[in-house]
Amino acid sequence: MKKDGVNVEHKISEALQIGRGVTALIGGGGKTTLMYALAEELKARGNVVICTSTAILPPDAYAVLLNENASAVRDALAKERILCVGTVGEDRKLHAPALSFDALQAIADYVIVEADGSRHLPLKAHAPHEPVIPACAGRIVLVAGIDGIGRPIRETCHRPELYASLAGADPEAAVTPAMAARVIAAEGFGDIVFINKAEGEARLSAAKALAAELPCPAVIGSLIRREYLCLS
Repeated sequence: MKKDGVNVEHKISEALQIGRGVTALIGGGGKTTLMYALAEELKARGNVVICTSTAILPPDAYAVLLNENASAVRDALAKERILCVGTVGEDRKLHAPALSFDALQAIADYVIVEADGSRHLPLKAHAPHEPVIPACAGRIVLVAGIDGIGRPIRETCHRPELYASLAGADPEAAVTPAMAARVIAAEGFGDIVFINKAEGEARLSAAKALAAELPCPAVIGSLIRREYLCLS
């Protein structure tokens, strides 16, 4: 469907063109919500494994398989359309699966990997050890929360000093769409950007301004409203 000449989707998996195999989610806050939304849509097409290459809280809504092997994953996926796999760390969070991501994608139709941490902040810059993207990932989605625009870098960005350096700004400066685009372009991660939380005219306008500055395709939308604008 088109709206004002722009393609509008109501399924985020279609807007982001998620294919079979491994998809990595990186960037700012909203990755876990996006992972669950993708899993719920993709389960109609096949079975789905959700996991992390860093650390996440165990989900309440899905079965969790710990210290998995290939046989156990196959058995669990025969009963569950969505399965969370991983190992438990000393922090009691779920960490990377025992199986390789290559092995998981040979078993499951879809593997969605949260490959980054952002401390729930809308925007972030990446330290040298980040993000932890599986080598076999066929799609890398960078999440940016448009609610970070207009607020000081220090309060809205994970790793604010690094973000400010990449943006060419002071850590106390308010983030602009041009700054956010500059950081994303400088880092060069992700082959598509999902600009989330674009609810209301002001945020939608800021999201469009950010998308116009990006060197890669973007999807503007709201996981709450389930409406997404696909921009190239």
